[in-house]
Amino acid sequence: MYEERCRMKRKSWIFYVVLVSVMMGNFGLLWADEVDDLRAELQAVQGRLAMLEANQSSHQNEVNSRLDAIAASQPGGELPSFLDWVESIELGGDFRYRHELIDSENNGVNRTGRNRHRIRARLTLDAQVNDQADIHVRIATGSADPVSTNTTLDGAFSSKSIWLDRAYFDWHPDWLGGVSIWGGKVANPFRCVGGSQLIWDGDLNPEGLAGTYSFDLSEADRLSIVGGGFWVDEVSGGSDSSLWGIQADLRHEFTDDTYALGGVSYYNYGNVLHRNTLFDATDSFGNTTENIGGANVYANDYDLVEFYGAVGTRVLEMPFTVFGDLVTNAAASGSDMGWLVGFTINKAKVPGSWQFGYNYREVQADAVIGALCDSDFIGGGTDGSGHVLSFKYQVASNMQAALTYFCNELGNDDDYRRMQADFIFKF
Repeated sequence: MYEERCRMKRKSWIFYVVLVSVMMGNFGLLWADEVDDLRAELQAVQGRLAMLEANQSSHQNEVNSRLDAIAASQPGGELPSFLDWVESIELGGDFRYRHELIDSENNGVNRTGRNRHRIRARLTLDAQVNDQADIHVRIATGSADPVSTNTTLDGAFSSKSIWLDRAYFDWHPDWLGGVSIWGGKVANPFRCVGGSQLIWDGDLNPEGLAGTYSFDLSEADRLSIVGGGFWVDEVSGGSDSSLWGIQADLRHEFTDDTYALGGVSYYNYGNVLHRNTLFDATDSFGNTTENIGGANVYANDYDLVEFYGAVGTRVLEMPFTVFGDLVTNAAASGSDMGWLVGFTINKAKVPGSWQFGYNYREVQADAVIGALCDSDFIGGGTDGSGHVLSFKYQVASNMQAALTYFCNELGNDDDYRRMQADFIFKF
């Protein structure tokens, strides 16, 4: 039986081989005919492409000739002057999508965490007025809040608000080499080492006048000075609340990869003592207040002295920076100190690169104005301490993914946790 099965298998294989051979022979004949047809069609397509390329070249030559004729008709052989403004305008911006989780305690009792999605969109226009002056304008999502341009996705798909985030001139006259004078709603001119938000939130744009001046003391040393006067709250028929600040720092380059920087700042708030709390009269953002005539007013004045420093180098061929920031309110009777230390390693810049950062801070109730400092740490404001960890990954050119985690404790010992997952696009 076994030998019979083997013979049957051999016959079967012979049958399949013959069948396949016949099919391949017929297919070969069919394929030869098909190849001839395809070759003829290909030659016809190539002919049509050649005709289209010739027509395109003719049209392009005609367009170029017309442009050359227009340019030649202008003084100096240039394009019309009404197009000159295009060369002086630069547009840019960014978009961020954020998923945020918040979990905190209320007087030691756990409460349900908050889960929300938020977006931030900003569009920037930079215009060169002349060789010595520029205009900068930025619009952004958000609200009237001075320390946030986020908008939450809610309201039954309602439209979102757009606000004027920045609008200022930058005058840098040739006869004042190294000096720039800003006026309007300006980008924060004061240095914040390592991105420190101990005193100023990263979204804050003060309003008034500022001046910057930088110059070299030697090949390795550079001195920078910043000063400004800002109008915090205009009062009809009374004294306005204001902010006056001056900052100076020195940077020393040891090598191309290693530097040290140290600086000092002084910020003086005018007419805030016994005034309503800034931005929101119902929220002190951690600052000490008193009730006078039924109003919630500041119990202290705010005259801030800041010392800061940073050291940068390379570790394992990666950029590494360690930094520190210290502030004290000389006008407060207590709870007047704030400090921060942290580091960053590597730089998320080219696709596939990453960056990690960490800082720890403690900010007492009256160390700074709570309405203007970090709006994410401890939920915003003062009177708390804790850790902040961040990680960024460069997904592609102009596209980042980021995670930030806040592990904080409020002054009353309540825990505060916050996680932010961001996708950031720049253009």
